[in-house]
Amino acid sequence: MHPGIHVSHDVDLTPRNSLRLPSRTDLLVEVLDAANVADAIQKFGRPRAVLGGGSNVILAGDIEGPVFRILDQSFDTSASETSIDVSAGAGIEWDDLVDRCITAGAHGIENLALIPGLVGAAPIQNIGAYGVELAEWVHQVEVFDVENLQSRSFDAGECGFGYRDSRFKREPGAWLVTHVRLRLARAFASRLGYTGLADELGGERGASHSAQQVADAVRRIRRRKLPDPFTSPNAGSFFKNPTVTLAQSSALRDRWPLLPIYPLTDGTAKLSAAWLIEACGLKGQGEGDASVSPHHALVVVNRGRASASDVLALQARVESAVRETFGVELEREPVLLGSTVSSGLSGSAPAPR
Repeated sequence: MHPGIHVSHDVDLTPRNSLRLPSRTDLLVEVLDAANVADAIQKFGRPRAVLGGGSNVILAGDIEGPVFRILDQSFDTSASETSIDVSAGAGIEWDDLVDRCITAGAHGIENLALIPGLVGAAPIQNIGAYGVELAEWVHQVEVFDVENLQSRSFDAGECGFGYRDSRFKREPGAWLVTHVRLRLARAFASRLGYTGLADELGGERGASHSAQQVADAVRRIRRRKLPDPFTSPNAGSFFKNPTVTLAQSSALRDRWPLLPIYPLTDGTAKLSAAWLIEACGLKGQGEGDASVSPHHALVVVNRGRASASDVLALQARVESAVRETFGVELEREPVLLGSTVSSGLSGSAPAPR
C-alpha cells in the first residue's frame, strides 16, 4: 500500500480515452495528492505517458508503464481588491472548475465551459473557445520536474503559450502539471463577440448577462454542435484552425467568398478548419471505423471498433484533400501515445496529456 498513490496492474485504457481506442498498460499509477509525485516516481519509475481525462489523445496500441495520472483535487481561492486567485489541482474536471470559479465570484473563464478533460491538461493544450484562451488568465502553473525530482512554478510568461500550444506540450515528458493558478476578475464582463453566443443569450452583445448565463449558453451551443463523446466517441476538435498570411487569405476569399476568415493582430489570418474540411466533401467520410463526424467536420468519431491506424489514415486523407484543394496545411490537435508510435505509425512523439 502506498498512501496517496493508487497502483493498478494490467489496466484496460479503452474506457479511459474519449475516442475509445483499444489500449492497455501493465502499470497505472494514480497520484491523489501532488505532494506524493516524487515518491511515486522513486517507487515506480519515470512515467512513460501521462493521462488526464483522455479527451485529447490518440492511443496507438498498448503503453508500457508506468502510466501516470495526477488526480489532485485541491481547490483554494484568495482575493484582492480587483482579482481572485484560484489554485486548482490537476485532477479536477475542467467544467467543474468553471462552475466553482463562478460560485466564488471569480470571472473570466466562462466561455471555456464544457471543454472536456482535467485541469492539469488545460495549460498543456492552452485550451480556448468562444473568443477566450486559458493563457489570458493563467498566473502560474505548478509542475513537477521529472528529471530533477523537484517541484517548480512557471509564471504565465514562462509557459510559452501559443495557439493550442505551450512549453509543456513542446517538451514532452519533462513536466507533470500538478496545479494551475488562475488570476481571475472580481468584476464580470461578458465576452459575446464569438458568432452565435449573443444570439444564444437572446440579446445584444452589450446586454447585461451573468457569468452563469454565459457559461450555460456556451454549454448549450457545444451540446448542439458537437457529438457527445459518451454516445459517439471522439477526441473533440481534431484539427487546429490554420493560419495563413493576409495575402493568402485574400486570394482564398477571391476563390471561395463564403470561407470564414479571421484577421489576427500579428498580420496573419485564421481560417475555419471545419469549413475547409466540409468544403472538400469529407463530412461523414471515413477510414475503417474512424469517420469525420456527420454533425461537425472538425470532429473525428469512432463508429464502433476504430483503431489508431484508422484514425491516422483518416487524418492523412483529410490533410491531403485540404492541401490539394486550398493549398492549406492542417495540423492535428490530439497527442499520439502508445507502443505503435515507436514502431512506425506516423504521428508526433509521445507527450504528457
